[in-house]
Amino acid sequence: MSPKTITTCSKPPLPAENHRQNRQSSSTSSLFLSIVSFSDIAYQTEFQLGHSQLTSHSSSLPPSPPRTATHRRISGEMQTFSAVTLAVLLLISLSTTTDAHNITHILDKSPEFSTFNHYLTLTHLAGEINRRQTITVCAVDNAAMAALIAKGLSLVTIKNVLSLHVFADYFGSKKLHQITKGSTSTATMYQATGEAPGTTGYVHITDVKGGKVHFTPEDNPTQTVLYVKSILEMPYNISVIQISEILQSPEAEAPTSAPDLNLTSLLQKDGCKAFYNLLSTSGAIGTFLSTVDGGVTVFCPSDDAITAFAPKYKNLTAEEKTSLLLYHGVPIYNSMGMLRSSNGLMNTLATEGAKKKYDFTVQNVGDDVKLKTKVVTAVITGTVIDDEPVALYKIDKVLLPRELFKGTAEADEPAAAPKAAKKKKKAAKKGDNADAPGPDSSDDYGGGDAADQTASSGGRLVASAFTVLCLALVFV
Repeated sequence: MSPKTITTCSKPPLPAENHRQNRQSSSTSSLFLSIVSFSDIAYQTEFQLGHSQLTSHSSSLPPSPPRTATHRRISGEMQTFSAVTLAVLLLISLSTTTDAHNITHILDKSPEFSTFNHYLTLTHLAGEINRRQTITVCAVDNAAMAALIAKGLSLVTIKNVLSLHVFADYFGSKKLHQITKGSTSTATMYQATGEAPGTTGYVHITDVKGGKVHFTPEDNPTQTVLYVKSILEMPYNISVIQISEILQSPEAEAPTSAPDLNLTSLLQKDGCKAFYNLLSTSGAIGTFLSTVDGGVTVFCPSDDAITAFAPKYKNLTAEEKTSLLLYHGVPIYNSMGMLRSSNGLMNTLATEGAKKKYDFTVQNVGDDVKLKTKVVTAVITGTVIDDEPVALYKIDKVLLPRELFKGTAEADEPAAAPKAAKKKKKAAKKGDNADAPGPDSSDDYGGGDAADQTASSGGRLVASAFTVLCLALVFV
């Protein structure tokens, strides 16, 4: 068998924030190259073994059958070994590409950061940190935190200050000491929240002579905070470092009043009045209010959307009205950033205790965040409040669950969709055993949407690995 030549083409280096994805792709490519090479070796070994057996007998004995019992046994063992190895390597590759992190657990190992760790949890910053993929956390010891607490700032203000200590980029020890041209600026979580006026949510990083690194807030150029040490590094995913003191920002420390998290009052303003009236008259408001402490996300149709939908709403039963309204709530907090980064299926308040799914798909299209129900697609048009544990967004349409409005055509969908439904009916008349799927059918929630595929990609990877392993065992 002629040897194979594998030619690789060099690619330009990726930016730091893309290294993690590149590293995963490289490991996957290496895995499959190894599998190909192993299969090639196994094939050549099998071929040479059979050839040597035939050659050794050809000079003195009649020709042997093309495949002896020994040859078949060894060949079978090689095939089994190849299949099992393929499955094991695939499972290893899947497990090594998981880079989940938990800032609370990371800092728990260092008691000198216990106060900083406590306030990350208290301000809900820990959850935001854990949800991000590329991030740097600048921790300070208990003495530095004591100086911050002594200022008597509100919890909301302390959250702004600590948000300034979370960078939206990866800075490990090596990168900090190899900064291009000696200095750079990075956005922080304080900047990302929109709370920082102008660019006051940025921090300047300077690599000075003698191996020292300085950090300076944008709006406090006279302060110099020193890099102390690296606490933990997961390259291009999360870096936790210690700095000498709290980054002091006049804007971040400015008095901030606590946001109004009263869902009842929030729903009665900013174009959600009509939706609130429906919640109140149906009694569904109680379910929304009971979930606030644990986190809730509400999608409020505009007053115009409610008015346009009123004729259909009147035709629903009391139970159906409640399910429809609960369908506009999600029992967890989702910031706008989370919605933009987590395309996929979402369960709703209507799902709990129901025999039907009552879920919809979140999908990003350009700058828009869309909610797709397989009956209608709504777009988020504004934010009433986005402050954990409550998020309230305005949408341009009433969300229509497939479970209640099966067969309803979406006004802005192409005309081809109804034609496809008619073809199914004709096929059934010709003797097709499959009826058109009902609301509970898995066909209603099958493939087709890119967002659906994204949401379940992790599950499909594990399932694929399990399938390969099972196939390998079949050949044993």
